[in-house]
Amino acid sequence: MTRPWAPGAVTGIGSLPGTDPVDAAALVFGELPDLPFLPELPNRGAGADMIGRSAALLVDLPVEIVPSGWRFASHEGRDLRRSRDYLAWDLDALEHQADGYAGPLKVQVAGPWTLAASLELPTGHAVVSDHGATRDLAESLREGLAAHLAEIARRVPSAQLVLQIDEPSLPAVLAGRVPTPSGYGTIRAVERSVVEPVLHELFELVPSGRVAHCCAPGVPIDLLRSAGADAIAVDASLLTSADNDALGEAVDAGVSLWLGVVPGTDAEIDFASAREPIRRIWSTLGFGADDLAAAVVPTPACGLAGASPAYVRRVFSVLRDVGADLVDPVGERAAADGDA
Repeated sequence: MTRPWAPGAVTGIGSLPGTDPVDAAALVFGELPDLPFLPELPNRGAGADMIGRSAALLVDLPVEIVPSGWRFASHEGRDLRRSRDYLAWDLDALEHQADGYAGPLKVQVAGPWTLAASLELPTGHAVVSDHGATRDLAESLREGLAAHLAEIARRVPSAQLVLQIDEPSLPAVLAGRVPTPSGYGTIRAVERSVVEPVLHELFELVPSGRVAHCCAPGVPIDLLRSAGADAIAVDASLLTSADNDALGEAVDAGVSLWLGVVPGTDAEIDFASAREPIRRIWSTLGFGADDLAAAVVPTPACGLAGASPAYVRRVFSVLRDVGADLVDPVGERAAADGDA
């Protein structure tokens, strides 16, 4: 598979602390020059959160905030306008910071199944409980996302867009664990044969650089690969031996692994602790060291909205060192220096 990013590239998942989109864009392009992304700033409040931000892309399906969360509305109102304003400001900041940029540029959006599990119908039930409403949502998201990607391509014409579909609720949708409004029951599981083509239609919006991100346990790796993902982003600490076969088959098929190796909130981190899970997982899968740098992208475990600004800079610095080590391992550099 064609990978728009170079070996050794590192990136973030999407969210950052703070409320200033100009500062966030400058941070991303300054710290992650090989694979920058459009930042998300949920600390600004409702409408900048993952669900509200992605729901703002929906075409002819307005949403509003109610005490229980985001819900389909009869018409566009203040909540939706605020979400769209936040996104417009983010795009303005991106365009300014990316002036003259050429290379991969990552864009994140909540996937259709996470949106369907999080958005409510006017009755208060989750959209995913209604097959027809879920289909309408998926079609609306595809149309809105296509327009969103076209707008970014217009603003940053030399960028090669990388599309990250965030699906943290997908394991719950597949397992029938999405709660009913009362909290005493759950919504019936959605069949994999229904889930896969919906994701496939979204991934078709870009020719390559199709990333499926899920930071929940039980990532359906084989399903995401079949749906068209050529990279799968996971929290490395949540992987178990039960995932090894699916991970190995994915890598063997050319799928990249984006491994979250540092916590998303402030913690003690260093180069060694971030590098260790990558080397361990790769060794367990049994692939050669020569393929590691091209196949793996180090990332945080999930978004960084809950972290301090100083910690975020530390995360990006550590990740860059790990990415460089994948290309030119520390041990080999030390041996080469000794021979010299």
